[in-house]
Amino acid sequence: MDIEYRDRISAGEMNALRKGIGFRQIHQEQLSAGLAGSARTAAAYHGEQAVGMARLLWDGGATALITDVIVLPEYRGQGMEERLVESLLGFLRDQLRPGYGIQVDVKAWQGQAAFYEGLGFQLSTRERRGTPMHICLTDQIEITDKCFRQGDYKE
Repeated sequence: MDIEYRDRISAGEMNALRKGIGFRQIHQEQLSAGLAGSARTAAAYHGEQAVGMARLLWDGGATALITDVIVLPEYRGQGMEERLVESLLGFLRDQLRPGYGIQVDVKAWQGQAAFYEGLGFQLSTRERRGTPMHICLTDQIEITDKCFRQGDYKE
């Protein structure tokens, strides 16, 4: 199977990937802004269909986050996830200068911890990194994880 790797993806393609793994749809304007604000995007295509992606948020200094690592189920297990994440890490490695260090965070979902550990990530503990916390901002009343839907954008 021929997979082509690119450094861009459209908001529509990103939403299609999200839908393909059961994630909610996000308004296209928000996705476009998020993609434009990313330091780097890596995408995998089978023909003209986006089948995987990963995104890097980086402040240009010492802090970065890899997010939206998505590969359609039928394309998993072929090394695609590793290649997408490694391309983002390679970009950051190219930014290093003597004395520089960049802390790169990622969220490991169910069953992904071993994958990320294989790429050199370490499990964060509360004692070393604090307690992870978040807030979901929306114009809707319910903002808990269970209820947060943000209107599930529909075209």
